[in-house]
Amino acid sequence: MGQSLKPATGAGTGAIDAARAQALILRARLAVARVGAPACVAAALCVAGVAAWAWLLPQRAAHARLMAQPLPTPASLLAQQPAVPPPSANQNLADFYATLGEKRHAEQQVRTLFDLAAKAGLALNQGEYKSSYDKASRVSTYQVTLPVKGGYQPLWQFAMNGLRDMPFAALDEVSFRRETIADPVVEARLRFTLYLKDAP
Repeated sequence: MGQSLKPATGAGTGAIDAARAQALILRARLAVARVGAPACVAAALCVAGVAAWAWLLPQRAAHARLMAQPLPTPASLLAQQPAVPPPSANQNLADFYATLGEKRHAEQQVRTLFDLAAKAGLALNQGEYKSSYDKASRVSTYQVTLPVKGGYQPLWQFAMNGLRDMPFAALDEVSFRRETIADPVVEARLRFTLYLKDAP
């Protein structure tokens, strides 16, 4: 009979905390209703401004430290770069001759142009050829004039692929002719010059 009463700690404390939270929410709602929406927006903007200022202050300090560092002198920049001597005249001449195609493969180079035209979907039946030799430079030239028919874009694709596949070639002349403006087929004449050397 002498039992002592203990306050409930589990569910009772949780109910009290929930009631307090609801009371706080109710007070906040009443305060917002009393002050009005414009004042709440102004308060939120003030809080956002303070947060932005707190974030920008360390950024500004870091920027100031970076700007306070002295700029490197031009002499120190030059000292950091490795000195690469320019190629000699003999090296340039050797590179020039190494880039040239071989005269004995001239027919294969012309066949390459015909194959590239076929891949681009161009009509190419025959070409005109003219060869010459410069004794002073010991370089042979092989001019190839190709009359082709096809679309404008495939024509340029063919020309660029020819120059890419044969770095010793030059595109000297391009002329276009079209029957009407609406005609998708273009007739063109492309003149390539192949710069060739004798086989070593």
